Amino acid sequence: MAILASACQRQTTRLLARNAVSGRLSATSATRDVTVATPFSYKLRGTCTTTTRTITTQTQQQPSAPQTRTTAPRYQALSQVQALTPRQSFATMTDVNTQPYRSMQSSGSTDPVWTHKLPWSKIPEFPSLSQDVETDIAIIGAGIAGISTAYELVKRGKQVTLIEARNVLSGESGRTSGHLTNDLDDGFVEIAKKHGEEGAKQAAASHAWARDRIGEIAKELNIDCEYRKLPAYDISQFPVGEKKHEDELQQLKEEAEFQKKIGMETRFDPNLTVRGWTSSIDQRGGMVADNQATFHPTRYLVGVLNWLKTQPNFQCYARTRVMDVKEKGIELLGMGHKTVEITTQGGHTIKAENAIEATCVPLQKLSVIAQLEFYRTYCIAVRVPKGSVEDCLLYDNAEEYKYVRLTECDEQNDYLVVGGCDHKVGQEETTPRFDELEKWTRERFPQAGSTDYKWSGQIFEPVDYLGFIGKNQGNDKIYIITGDSGDGLTHGVLAGRLLADEIDGVKNPWADLYNPKRVASILKSLPSMLSHDLQINAQYKRYLQTDIQDIEDLPRGCGGVLNKADAKKPIAVYKDENGNVKKFSALCPHLKGVVCWNHVEKSFDCPVHGSRFSKEGICVSGPAKAGLAPADEAGKKEQVAAA
Repeated sequence: MAILASACQRQTTRLLARNAVSGRLSATSATRDVTVATPFSYKLRGTCTTTTRTITTQTQQQPSAPQTRTTAPRYQALSQVQALTPRQSFATMTDVNTQPYRSMQSSGSTDPVWTHKLPWSKIPEFPSLSQDVETDIAIIGAGIAGISTAYELVKRGKQVTLIEARNVLSGESGRTSGHLTNDLDDGFVEIAKKHGEEGAKQAAASHAWARDRIGEIAKELNIDCEYRKLPAYDISQFPVGEKKHEDELQQLKEEAEFQKKIGMETRFDPNLTVRGWTSSIDQRGGMVADNQATFHPTRYLVGVLNWLKTQPNFQCYARTRVMDVKEKGIELLGMGHKTVEITTQGGHTIKAENAIEATCVPLQKLSVIAQLEFYRTYCIAVRVPKGSVEDCLLYDNAEEYKYVRLTECDEQNDYLVVGGCDHKVGQEETTPRFDELEKWTRERFPQAGSTDYKWSGQIFEPVDYLGFIGKNQGNDKIYIITGDSGDGLTHGVLAGRLLADEIDGVKNPWADLYNPKRVASILKSLPSMLSHDLQINAQYKRYLQTDIQDIEDLPRGCGGVLNKADAKKPIAVYKDENGNVKKFSALCPHLKGVVCWNHVEKSFDCPVHGSRFSKEGICVSGPAKAGLAPADEAGKKEQVAAA
């Protein structure tokens, strides 16, 4: 099936041809899950070279072979509350900023299905910080990790200040697919190879606790968020009759046996089918993990935030971008005292006993970033008649596997939420992914109606499969939460308990497993780390490439990098729907990678470490802390207005 290019791509192709750029785009078929007779092929970013310049003209260059995660397919065979102290001062939460820029509401221009029941306008608003404050615990990042950690600490009587660079819930928590499971993405056979059988057992138990904790809190706070228990099904990506189908079922059988061994409610069913999957494509058989869950993520988190707002030991500041987090003082042999000082972009200071970076990626330039890989993942929401599809979680065993669930639509329909088609940030074309998801869905669920929502999110993949929760490397009072590995919802809730225990001095049996300072499992992952490091360093080739030859080449509503041979630095250019042009530096503030234009989310994405910036140049995803520097007056005005 041919992939239709977006309007931006089609116009850009025609304009480049008009400018007589020599060379051609190379079409490369990416390896995907083969479940139908007609496989998908992607038009990957190729190379066009001029004879008059030393700069390569391209949208984004794609290697000849597709880049994949360090993880294997979903499964591989075995063979392979204290009293509130009055000491701290809280600023008054007033003067709410309500500028309606999407970059303040979300990290992408598309709307996730969660806005169907909870539009952006219903997300609680908080003021920006207008004075210096002191607190017990400062939490940076108001997604599920930050909000869950705030909840656990507030319940224990700590004074908590929650800080968010944009609006609350503007990050990846609002762009998830809403699966709650301890049937972890990388599989426990693989996890055990890095962390041992006991480590795999602890991972299963800890994520099960987090899955159930959401249900407990929803019940306690009376939050209507569609929380419910249901089974998770893992199936082969290949149809019955193919040798690869038999091989993957064997892998799933061994995974099921191992999961049962470590205490999970898992079984293998060779005749497993999904009610509502009525097409002739037969992928029957697979693993069943009982007692999993799902929910509406933003309705849940808004419910928790509304409770937190009523607590005297909680305050929250949005649109307050943190630029620096440092420990102050000396502690040695039980003497002295360390605190944390946080500096904001607005020039204010937050002094805290402890600071928690719940920012998806730590704010320090290096930290554990070298132990992470950064991926985009895609979702669609398709109407199906109520009751026509079984209420379950569904996964296939592909590398960039599909994942499926249901959520409420209206009285007649539910939404079938289907996700997958992952790729490294800034390194592949974004627009074809939705076509593949829709084709896959309609070929298996013929009752599928209209596709109402299409969106994408970001995944932070640790090299040893488990996240990092605890004291940051080299710190005693600064904690990090990162490396969700596609299980960020349970990972974020789990972080709340782990960090509350550590700050309270309570020994948690799971703490060592997620310790950011762990060594053994990282050493086992060195080959994949080195391979990843070489691959991302190759992305600096963007210094010799340009997306457009002239700003006139850029269609309205699109962006691109202009990198003229006689220019000092590459420029990121965005042309709005009215034809107005804004320019920014194309260099990511983190480690100076040259950004690429993301057609789906209308953002500039860094292919090195995954930082992303809105079309106004505002940082919407780290590890960068600041936005792209404006390169003209129009860019400066747009950035100021959006912030």
